[in-house]
Amino acid sequence: MVREFELPDVGEGVAEGELVSWLVETGEAVTEDQPVAEVETDKALVEVPAPVDGTVRELHVEEGEVVPVGTVIISFDVEGEESEGSRASENANGEAVSEAAEAPTESAGERASEPAGVDEPSEQRGGDPGATGADTEAVAPPDDRVFAPPRVRRMAREEGLDLSRIEGSGPGGRITAADVQAATGGDSSAEPAGSQSQSAGAAAGEAASGTADSTGRHAGGSAAEGTTPEDATAASSTGRPETSTQVESADRERTLAAPATRRIAQEEGVDIDAVPATEERDGEAFVTPAAVQEYAEAQRQAQEADREALEAGESVGTKGTDFAEGERERREPFTGVRKTIADAMVESKYSAPHVTHHDEVDVTELVAAREDLKPRAEERGIGLTYMPFIMKAVVAALKEYPEMNAVIDEENEEIVYRDYYNIGVATATDVGLMVPVVEDADRKGLLQLSSEMNEVVQKARDRTISPGELRGSTFTITNVGGIGGEYATPIINYPEAGILAIGEIKRKPRVIPDENGSESIEPRSVLTLSLSFDHRLIDGAVGAAFTNTVMEYLENPSLLLLE
Repeated sequence: MVREFELPDVGEGVAEGELVSWLVETGEAVTEDQPVAEVETDKALVEVPAPVDGTVRELHVEEGEVVPVGTVIISFDVEGEESEGSRASENANGEAVSEAAEAPTESAGERASEPAGVDEPSEQRGGDPGATGADTEAVAPPDDRVFAPPRVRRMAREEGLDLSRIEGSGPGGRITAADVQAATGGDSSAEPAGSQSQSAGAAAGEAASGTADSTGRHAGGSAAEGTTPEDATAASSTGRPETSTQVESADRERTLAAPATRRIAQEEGVDIDAVPATEERDGEAFVTPAAVQEYAEAQRQAQEADREALEAGESVGTKGTDFAEGERERREPFTGVRKTIADAMVESKYSAPHVTHHDEVDVTELVAAREDLKPRAEERGIGLTYMPFIMKAVVAALKEYPEMNAVIDEENEEIVYRDYYNIGVATATDVGLMVPVVEDADRKGLLQLSSEMNEVVQKARDRTISPGELRGSTFTITNVGGIGGEYATPIINYPEAGILAIGEIKRKPRVIPDENGSESIEPRSVLTLSLSFDHRLIDGAVGAAFTNTVMEYLENPSLLLLE
């Protein structure tokens, strides 16, 4: 019997995955739970196991192909299983006969109405186990992540709109207020970013309708609000070539024109000060009706070109990006882990207003404590770094300042304070940044923290970490000192409220008071700290106080024994 296997939801809600490599070949015998493929989804590389014992009949997906969850990726020939048509049954006399023999002969039309077996697309077969070879219904891919700020989400709720059905025009596909207004059939002024040139033209028209003084200049200035002279000059150059007699319109303070010419400019919705002048009178730029009409037509053509580019999915204002092979460039698909990281960075920066607080801490005693404990840890097969000490100090500070361990529930407009402490450790891998999580850090000692952290970090670098080990963190620590850095402005691991970057420990001179009240300069080990936090939830004073508490524990590592 042929059993078809669909790509399962291997990432707890992801919609698609990239099939990185096949671990089996056509005709190869496999056993149940034997890994048959490696699939990259979200931030993890996951092995997909075989659901049955059998032989690989066909590989339906090429390596490197991105496929949605629920897509048939492999077929198996399963021995010992027969279709229902040939399964034996007993007749009234107790004799075993095949169901196929009992059934009346079917017409060709009746057969055509049945599922077409393995040759039928999986979308038509649905979740029928007999057709797909699967024991469960097809898994429908979940909705894509929606990027929208709280204010826009509130607008959508009030209008009864589904944000997942709105195409965002903001950076990274972010949904803006204008997109929501456009979806509700609002006024035409709430247009996506691609139509801003039209808004600029309208603003120019409003400025042109103002009164003019005796010199012929607008009382409101030389350019309309929202349209710079450089923009106007660039727009005019797209419509026609400049002539030697043209007068530069950028930063032009005076424009001479007849009242009829100004009326034409107002009707066309252009700023007369932005229209290149082809004549001069008394040393001043003089604009003719023909120049106004030609400039307005150039603007219309530019706007139409922008609109066509947007409809074609191109970026407005950019030149062609097709290059001949052999040029000094190379291209890679912007997918997989790199795309996931990019989406997360965009969501974090556009959702949480970041503030970064910097400070330095004297960790001379911490360095000495680690040196004393390091041989003991090695005897147990554990490499003791500074990170477990910092994790303990962070957990102690999180308990004192619960805002740093909280999260904003934007849908319900609530602040969720979490009484558990899962610390994410930002890790650089060969495919990008991953954040493996050490759960319940407040309940573990230094050696256990060190052992678990080393394990998940290594699994992240080896690409063997599971999706569950990359989720659920409440606060993140990133080590920029590992590559020699000191200070940073780390991006929050959204929706967390804060992230702490630690720099390289360096020997620096410090003023040290002695018992007699005098002071001396000594070389000390100094660690730099950079705390980024969500300013919607955390005030600057709280961020600074949190950092001071972390510093107190790092300066006096014996205090960690109390935690």
